[in-house]
Amino acid sequence: MEEKDSLTVEGYTFKTEEDAKLARTEAQKIAYIEKRINYSRPRSVFAVYKKAVEEKIFQTPIGMNYLQKLYDFLKRSEVIQEEIPPIPLDSFYSRTVRETTNPARKRVNPAKKRDTLKAKYRTSVILNVILVIMVIAMFVIALNGTTPNMLNYERTLVNKYADWEQELNEREQELRQKEQELNQSETN
Repeated sequence: MEEKDSLTVEGYTFKTEEDAKLARTEAQKIAYIEKRINYSRPRSVFAVYKKAVEEKIFQTPIGMNYLQKLYDFLKRSEVIQEEIPPIPLDSFYSRTVRETTNPARKRVNPAKKRDTLKAKYRTSVILNVILVIMVIAMFVIALNGTTPNMLNYERTLVNKYADWEQELNEREQELRQKEQELNQSETN
């Protein structure tokens, strides 16, 4: 069997095997319903139609055609007085397959894509430069800061101990001077 034939179900050619399989399943559901539905009882037809619409049993064009057949039957029926719910479509038709796969469209708009890439590149470069400047500024602040951190902890600790050493030396010098004064005053 050719690939195109495997994608064709009841006169419709689908894009994927999965969609074709879904359509085949819906065709089987329709055959099952048709064997059991009694068109001489419009109320039962209405119940089947309403349940199929509410539960979204049909999704492919094959199922939609069957729903349309039931809808038309119910509209013609004089027994059904209540409002018949419309058939819900869960597809978007404003953007067709031709628009998304048309090679001519790609040739017509290449400049727009290039311009957006240039703009993205320019924005990326600007943001990267700003980030590099911020990182450099953070390193400068960390190196020149007075609080110990990963970058200057050794220098900060050495400076702190050097200050303590200088302070101890000054106190020791003061004590020696006072000692000398005391020794001189005792000798006198």
